[in-house]
Amino acid sequence: MRHLLKTIDAHVAGAPVRLIVEGVPRPVGKTMVQKREWMKRHADHVRRALVLEPRGHRDMCAAILTEPVTPGAAAGIIFLQNDGYPALSGDGVVAVTTLALEAGLLFSRDLVQPDCRLTFDTPAGTVHARARMQSRGDRQSVDSVVFTNVPAFVFSGGQTVRLGSREIRVDVAFGGVFYAIADTEAIGIPLSIARLPELRRLGLELRASINAAGTITHPIEESLSGIAAVIFTGPPQDPEAHLRNVTVFADGAVDRSPCATGTSAVMAVLAAMELLPDDQPFVHESVIGTLHRGRIDRRTQVGDYDAIITEIEGSAWMTGEHTFFVDDDDPLKDGVLV
Repeated sequence: MRHLLKTIDAHVAGAPVRLIVEGVPRPVGKTMVQKREWMKRHADHVRRALVLEPRGHRDMCAAILTEPVTPGAAAGIIFLQNDGYPALSGDGVVAVTTLALEAGLLFSRDLVQPDCRLTFDTPAGTVHARARMQSRGDRQSVDSVVFTNVPAFVFSGGQTVRLGSREIRVDVAFGGVFYAIADTEAIGIPLSIARLPELRRLGLELRASINAAGTITHPIEESLSGIAAVIFTGPPQDPEAHLRNVTVFADGAVDRSPCATGTSAVMAVLAAMELLPDDQPFVHESVIGTLHRGRIDRRTQVGDYDAIITEIEGSAWMTGEHTFFVDDDDPLKDGVLV
């Protein structure tokens, strides 16, 4: 039997995002965490088929829209990547907002306003997105998306991680998922495309070492635990940017964008060090030179942790619409990660 799945693809500052719009069973659950768990148990073949090779690749991120779970939300979003289901992807929010409006997935394109606001439920919490529209020829397109993220906070500052005979200091911060943030100048590896293989290996080692200790858990949401990725920061090259970074996710996936939720986490670290005033914008540069812009909207508390609510701005560009076939007789129907 041949199964058909349809997607709309985009990139956000270079990061690929695949929105699956047809062929996915409806997730069951009263919360987004329950819906995500249902996908893991009953429909993981969809993730493997469309995120992994030969239809996807190691660095692919995907998303599906679900029914909302809170009043006023337009939809829920479940995110998919090479090793599973991250609680939140900021680039995914930017892409889903853009694609949902431009393709009329949530309501008619005729009803789209110049400043359109959408609320999404995610396993990490509720996020609010504001799309800035502009006219391109005879159509209205999304110029950029600003989303208000879940609270970001520093979980552990200056934590020492031992890798063999080497010690590396990292800041552990939450921006929708947990990140370990390390300075490339202190590590001694320049933040450049040519050195990505080294940074990829080091990122995987750091993530595995911290997670082996099993001590990283959100103070309120216990389902949010463990380091999802490692962010390497360094001096910017773009004169507008404050920092340059590259994010290494599970199984060595490398983010081409400045990483939107990672930007929130980095901002939390800077704010805790009193290096980011509330009224100062923060510009984050990726390893390929693309930018995300952030600002502190307000300050709050998450349990005993001082936290910030950030607004992150990015742009998505539709790259194509795809119809994929998954044949039951295909030996690679469930994908492969090389």
